[in-house]
Amino acid sequence: MRILIVEDDPKTGNYLRQGLQEAGFGAELARTGVDGLHLALTENIDFLILDVMLPGLDGWQILQTLRGAGRNLPVLFLTARDQIEDRVRGLELGADDYLVKPFAFAELLARIRTLLRRGKPGETGAETAQGASNVLTAADLELDLLRRRVTRAGQKIELTAKEFALLEFFMRRQGEVLPRSLIASMVWDMNFDSNTNVIEVAVRRLRAKMDEAFTPRLIRTVRGMGYVLEAPDDVSSSACL
Repeated sequence: MRILIVEDDPKTGNYLRQGLQEAGFGAELARTGVDGLHLALTENIDFLILDVMLPGLDGWQILQTLRGAGRNLPVLFLTARDQIEDRVRGLELGADDYLVKPFAFAELLARIRTLLRRGKPGETGAETAQGASNVLTAADLELDLLRRRVTRAGQKIELTAKEFALLEFFMRRQGEVLPRSLIASMVWDMNFDSNTNVIEVAVRRLRAKMDEAFTPRLIRTVRGMGYVLEAPDDVSSSACL
């Protein structure tokens, strides 16, 4: 899945590209309107994140040209222009969504995934059922959302509110490698700072409570990428975790 970011601010552009790549997307960055339009017209792009104020061509012109050329890829405006008339103009030109800066990366990611899912029923029945359930499970671990209760092998585990939120996020995304930047934005609602070890500390404390005294261990580190929670098919296959 390739996402094109058209953003002239280097800090914002690089942040977006890194975050999206860590979330599993292919992300490319164009810093001018002319370059962005060229890539959107000539490359196989699946999603476009578009600023309004750009050198060369502005975001309005880019979107108008794309729609006139029959390019129907999803487009999300990400801009500091927060007036109602700007939002209306963007949507009337054919944008699928409009997000105002400053923004939370978690919200941006959620909006991207929502737009990409439209008309694509790719989720399995099991995923849908678990998403709608009040109890999430992995091996002998259970997380009750309504009662805010966690048990492992029938044993109650006391978690702080943040540990509970972190475990819930892991369990909703079982089998998926979760980068630290995504965990930070989804659980702490903050931009990832590579100089802080807040994620490592939180995961270590969570493991100490719900993993270390049990078999199999469910949370493992994927070096250079992040963390994953997955239940092995059998106990013997978990020995290396």
